[in-house]
Amino acid sequence: MKRVLYVAAAAAVLAIGAGVYFAGGATAAPQSTFVLLDGSTKTTADMKGKVTLVNFWATSCTTCVAEMPKVISTYDKYKGQGYDTVAVAMSYDPPAYVVNFAESRKLPFKVAIDNTGKVAQAWGDVKLTPTTYVVNKRGEIVKRYVGEPDFGELHQLIEKLLAET
Repeated sequence: MKRVLYVAAAAAVLAIGAGVYFAGGATAAPQSTFVLLDGSTKTTADMKGKVTLVNFWATSCTTCVAEMPKVISTYDKYKGQGYDTVAVAMSYDPPAYVVNFAESRKLPFKVAIDNTGKVAQAWGDVKLTPTTYVVNKRGEIVKRYVGEPDFGELHQLIEKLLAET
C-alpha cells in the first residue's frame, strides 16, 4: 500500500512539474467552443490575432480565488494591446456560484462555464485548478501553468508575445 501511495505521489509531482513548462514549443490550441455567461459563444478560432490567457478555475479552488485579482490586473494592463482572457469554470462548479463570483468581483473578461467538461478534456484533460494556458496570436499554446503562475514571468512572456507580428 505504501508503495502505491509513493508511486502515485511521485507521478503527481512529475505531472505538476512537467506542467509548469510547456515542453516541445508551441502547439495549436485545441478547437473548442466556450459558452460564456451571457449565453454567447467564443471559439478557439476567435482567439487568433490576440495573445490570450485561458484560465481553468473553480469557485471552490482557494488558489484560483486568491490569484483572480492578479488575473484581473494582468488583463487590465494589457487589454488595450491585443491581449484577452477567458476564465473557464470547471464542470463541477455550480453555475450560480460562477455567476455570483463573476458579478461580485466584477470580472472584466470573458467567463465561460464548461458544464459538460468537454473544453477541459480538449485542453489536455484538465483536472487540477488553476491550470492556465498562454496562447499566442497564431492560436498556439506557448505555455501552461499548473497552479498560480509567476506573474512577473507571465507579464514578460505576454509582452514578448504582444511584440511578435
